[in-house]
Amino acid sequence: MGLFDFLTARNRNTASTAKDRLRILIQQERSMRGAPDYLPMLQRELLEVIRKYVNVDVDAVKVDLIKDGDSEVLDISVALPEKAASA
Repeated sequence: MGLFDFLTARNRNTASTAKDRLRILIQQERSMRGAPDYLPMLQRELLEVIRKYVNVDVDAVKVDLIKDGDSEVLDISVALPEKAASA
């Protein structure tokens, strides 16, 4: 064991973390390839409508297309704040 072995161990850990993150990004991109083009636009429009009534974050609205056998299901998830802000 050399004097500077601790540096190479850190680099391997960093490389492993970067590799894992890249795998996640690639997997996400592959899953979105078959998705219709209208999903991002639908998500933005839903966010605009919801913001008319409740102050929510951009990440609060998620729209996914889930394949269930021969059919597809549009899954819309909205995370509402616990207390609505008064206008």
